[in-house]
Amino acid sequence: MSHRPFPGRRSVLRGSLAASAALTLPTALGAAPAFSLSGRPKAGWGVQAGDVTAHSGLVWVRSDRPARMIVETAATESFRDPHRWQGPLLGPDTDFTGTTRLHGLPAGEQIHYRVLLADPDDPRRTGEPVTGTFRTTPVQRRRGVRFLWSGDLAGQGWGINPDLGGYRIYDAMAKLDPDFFLCSGDNIYADGPISATQALPDGSTWRNTTTEEKSKVAETLAEYRGNFRYNLLDENLKRFNAQVPSVIQWDDHEVRNNWYPGEVIASSDTRYTEKSIDALAARARRAFSEYFPISTLQPGDKHGRVYRVMRHGPLLDVFVLDMRTYRDPNSPDNQTVDPQGILGVEQLEWLKRELAASRAVWKVIAADMPLGLVVPDPMENKPDFEAVAQGDPGAPLGRELQIAELLRFIKHRRITGTLWLTADVHHTSAQHYHPSRAAFTDFEPFWEFVSGPLNAGAFPASALDGTFGPERVFVKAPTASNVSPAGGYQFFGEVDIDGDSGELTVRLREQDGTVLFTQVLQPGRVGQ
Repeated sequence: MSHRPFPGRRSVLRGSLAASAALTLPTALGAAPAFSLSGRPKAGWGVQAGDVTAHSGLVWVRSDRPARMIVETAATESFRDPHRWQGPLLGPDTDFTGTTRLHGLPAGEQIHYRVLLADPDDPRRTGEPVTGTFRTTPVQRRRGVRFLWSGDLAGQGWGINPDLGGYRIYDAMAKLDPDFFLCSGDNIYADGPISATQALPDGSTWRNTTTEEKSKVAETLAEYRGNFRYNLLDENLKRFNAQVPSVIQWDDHEVRNNWYPGEVIASSDTRYTEKSIDALAARARRAFSEYFPISTLQPGDKHGRVYRVMRHGPLLDVFVLDMRTYRDPNSPDNQTVDPQGILGVEQLEWLKRELAASRAVWKVIAADMPLGLVVPDPMENKPDFEAVAQGDPGAPLGRELQIAELLRFIKHRRITGTLWLTADVHHTSAQHYHPSRAAFTDFEPFWEFVSGPLNAGAFPASALDGTFGPERVFVKAPTASNVSPAGGYQFFGEVDIDGDSGELTVRLREQDGTVLFTQVLQPGRVGQ
């Protein structure tokens, strides 16, 4: 393909984590930042860039104490003639995190940046700079696009294992030098405590890095913040964050397993003293907005949202969905009228408008849950369902009604180049949906690709629901439940769009980068 390489991208990262050397112990990183005025501010949690466009990008950092965030950008890693950006004052109201928006950047270029943290009482006293890099999106089609996606990190009690080298999957992803990484949700497992050890089926022991905040389910804002900090103990993830910008969405485990608005936790779940899901979700959303650079969601902004469209030049628009915040309650999902559905009325109308207005060759619908895979909700021992499908292969019911409306809209508006990407189910697979196999037939054929987990328990393949005629073309999944990352079955996906032909290639990959399945799609078609 015509994707232009950028030499020197990794060499700029050699010093990107130097500032973390004094903060390598989990107890130090998990503790509250020191308020001592001695020493200089440190950025031991690395840096992140996110929601990059042709001329802008967001840069994130966390300090170990009050500090002024300063970002410098340059065209080369030598930082000759840098441009300086004055960022926010970092303090306890945002857990000492902050994001600076860079604007007026050149399109389609490698941007090198470094973050300095300055003593707010003496701006001349700055900590050691932490460096990162990203590419702005191109305005010319021939550049091509490559991105990766996956989800589900530190789930089922499988955390950072120093014996295995931590989250090694991030090093495999970094070697592909993607333009960005789409995380499809479950960035943390706030409802999944991490203990020091877990027994493995072969009699050996899995060891975890532990912190106080991960010793119980998250309920307080401090505990949710600690869950996000936990993953940033991993050196592989921090290196990846410094090299690859992100597009982040969320799902259930950022709050609690299978949650929905208005839910009240049963009294039998004694892990929780706070029983209101709405209260927990508000705290989780606050921490989520503090720990990721998201263009439509800032800390304290009650009107912010996770769903958004990220435009990546003439070839690609990514429609990032939020299938959690606006959904109706989990139920048997067999109602014949369901305007709320899994997206909510407003988000569905937004998605229709943006899809119809898009002029990109490819329109990726980034869903945090699959469409035709049956995902039960076993909470409270009721026959409820968590995703879209409920196992009835007949005409659309429940949340399927909303998806049917969307698929009908795509067909009748002749919207070309759509495909669906998701994670959630802890295996990897490719489903092809076709009206000739379906109970609902008023749509054009499309593909859905599933990948994940990044570092969590792996599970058997989900059952298919025939309403939209899915055929599982490929799957790799264990036969046992909750297989640890030591047993394999950790996955990510790659999307590679050729700038000359416009062909889109999807590759499903294992933890070490091995390609398991490849599918090539042609541009300009309503369905395929």
